[in-house]
Amino acid sequence: MNIVLWVLAGLLAAAFLGAGLMKVSQPREKLVEKGMGFAADFPMGLVRTIGALEILAAIGLILPAVTGIAPVFVPLAALGLVAMMIGAAIVHFQRKEYPAILPNLVLLAMAAVVAWGRFGPYAF
Repeated sequence: MNIVLWVLAGLLAAAFLGAGLMKVSQPREKLVEKGMGFAADFPMGLVRTIGALEILAAIGLILPAVTGIAPVFVPLAALGLVAMMIGAAIVHFQRKEYPAILPNLVLLAMAAVVAWGRFGPYAF
C-alpha cells in the first residue's frame, strides 16, 4: 500500500505542478484556449493564487516525505487538494461544464486516498 500511496502522490504532484505552473505563467487568453474557461470569469489574481496553491500542494505531497522533515505536510497537502477539487467541481457545475467534473472527482478521490493513508495506517 505504501507504493500505491507514493504512486498516487507522484501522479497528483505532477498533475498539479503542471497545472499550477500554467496558471501562474500564462495570460488569461492562453488559459482559456487550453480549456480553462473559468479564467475568463475569475480575476487573474485569484487564478494565479490557485496556481500557486497547486504548486505548493505538489511540493507538499513529495518533499516532506523525501526529506523526512515534517512529513505531516503530505496528508495536509492532500487534504488541501481535496478542498480545491471540491471547489473546482462546484465551479464546473455552475458553469454547466459537466464533462470537466469527472477529472475533478478522480483527482479528489486520489487525494483523499493519499490523505487517508498518510494520516492513518500508512503514515510516515
